[in-house]
Amino acid sequence: MSTPDAIAYYLLKEVARAAREFDLFAPGDRVAVGVSGGKDSRALLELLLRWQNSELGDGLRFELVAVHVDGSAVGLPDLRPLLEPWLQTLGLPYEIVPLELKSGEPQPPDCFRCSFNRRKALFLAADRLGCAKVAFGHHADDAAVTTLLNLLTTGNLETLPPRRPFFGGRLTAIRPLIYLTEAELARYARARGWKVPPELECARGQDGRRAQLARFLRSLGRDQTQARANLWRAARAAMRF
Repeated sequence: MSTPDAIAYYLLKEVARAAREFDLFAPGDRVAVGVSGGKDSRALLELLLRWQNSELGDGLRFELVAVHVDGSAVGLPDLRPLLEPWLQTLGLPYEIVPLELKSGEPQPPDCFRCSFNRRKALFLAADRLGCAKVAFGHHADDAAVTTLLNLLTTGNLETLPPRRPFFGGRLTAIRPLIYLTEAELARYARARGWKVPPELECARGQDGRRAQLARFLRSLGRDQTQARANLWRAARAAMRF
């Protein structure tokens, strides 16, 4: 099996490509990296650290702050014992913030409410920590699924933009992994030996429309590569980014 260093060398080329094409980083940026605990967000944080120290980084320097939104108080798995030892080895600042729900909201929340409230908590933490950018671990498969979901449910050809300002530009969401596939990130995660015990995985992770569409894309086999590229190209033309 290839080493994490060898795999990261190739993955970083696509991170650098996205960073250049969509102007994701600038010297002196302070970036909050959302770390959910899954392979994608963990890979994102490590790849950004590696990128700054590689020739692909072109000497660009920016600050990274890892932010984990802890949902254990509202009935979701507690990932802190899994994440904190790993975060401490990286030698960068990190913060764990609680997931808060409105009074009377069902617990644990459904996928939509969970995602909404996690993003809210992450944005609030990023602003408090002085970060003008928030990095998400969404990858090419996420973008394809989002395109399909929007097309089927709203009739709009929209996807996950690699860069999107919020609150009048006060915060900007960026997606440095947008050109990487889930399979590529899974390969890196296996090489790193990352495993999430079944009891810590979200019980609803395989439910819902997004999961169904992700399984549909995987069912296409070799054709999923072309399908993913076509969805990205069509949505990008429609959204003009």
